Amino acid sequence: MCLLNKQSKNLKQTIKMKGSIVILAGGGPAPGINSVIASVAKIFLKDGYRVIGLHEGYKTLFSSSPSFIDINFGMADKIHNLGGSILSMSRYKPKDSEFSTSFFIENDIKLLVTIGGDDTASTANRISKYLASNNIILQNIHVPKTIDNDLPLPDGISTFGYQSAKQEGVRLATTVYEDARTSGNWFVVSAMGREAGHLAFGIGASCHYPMIIIPEMFNKVEVTFDRILKLIVSSMVKRKLLGINYGVVIISEGVFHFMTDEEIIKSGIQFSYDEHGHPELGNVSKAHIFNLLLQEKLKQLKINIKSRPVELGYELRCVQPIAFDMLYCALLGMGVKKLFDEGLTSCMVVSGPNGDIFPIFLKDVEDENGKVKPRLVNMYSQKTGMVFKDGLQYLTENDIEAASTYLQSPADYVMKRILNW
Repeated sequence: MCLLNKQSKNLKQTIKMKGSIVILAGGGPAPGINSVIASVAKIFLKDGYRVIGLHEGYKTLFSSSPSFIDINFGMADKIHNLGGSILSMSRYKPKDSEFSTSFFIENDIKLLVTIGGDDTASTANRISKYLASNNIILQNIHVPKTIDNDLPLPDGISTFGYQSAKQEGVRLATTVYEDARTSGNWFVVSAMGREAGHLAFGIGASCHYPMIIIPEMFNKVEVTFDRILKLIVSSMVKRKLLGINYGVVIISEGVFHFMTDEEIIKSGIQFSYDEHGHPELGNVSKAHIFNLLLQEKLKQLKINIKSRPVELGYELRCVQPIAFDMLYCALLGMGVKKLFDEGLTSCMVVSGPNGDIFPIFLKDVEDENGKVKPRLVNMYSQKTGMVFKDGLQYLTENDIEAASTYLQSPADYVMKRILNW
């Protein structure tokens, strides 16, 4: 018993000498968060650090009573393959005026590990600069997380969570396609994505959907509901010419990011509005909006096609991570320790295709306002080009005469004309 007490005392002294690290998760959930927390915690605990898990992201960090837990090895060992996050999350972005040194001094914090997207990373950078100006040396390392896959990592490297969310999205989207085939209907699927179309593109291309609509494809024209509806009709009529009376279109919610408030309001959809007078898009189903407008368009064109809305979003964020993300997240977690030991800070940890760890410094991917720039779908890549050229079905110049059976002005529904490609 005396020996155990002595060992316990020595362990506490070691932890006190090494200091603490704090982990927080910001933004929305993504498969693999717990895998990252578990791997970071295990490797730092093994090296004698205290590991603090901060609840609610940045929301309580600078309050008088921050909400946090101590993560031990047993807890870390239980959560590594679970969906969701053991740490509650928040999108809260503190103002510079809220910053304080108290939490970091009182808990002897040596490293801030942030798990999140561009906003979470940018805030961590601001905090680090603030602490440095107050003579507190703190490393901050960001683990890039988002099912939107829109953080500026090198080509071919996804953000963690994207592959698992896409896999679940494909599972659901495949059943939607089968329903369309079985019932002879069309479905309008909307997928999450903020301003980038990676998730919608990945799901739609995997499922061989006849039409994929993402904001990046409007690279030569403005994003409008009229153009979106014409693209859907173009695919519907093309499928009719092919003798197929069903189909699915998937649309990235990111198209709304590039629409003006005027364009959104004139759609006729009833929105609630925030304190700045902007439509609150988060309160409505995007698929429902597109489907209502599509049904109005089809009635105007006297085309008898039924369509139904399907939203793919929240049900993708907390699924159990697939094997790819569980290993990927473990490597990222261990990579945090590697970069920390190298004395690096203000960077994202990246695991390359071969598993090698390297940093991307936030200053190299920030805009002039200190915000991390999003990675959009590259419309000029070979992969994207092949999918849009050969993987979709839509009207071409060669279809104009045949399409006149269904459309009075079929040339207006030729995809290249709609997008000015």
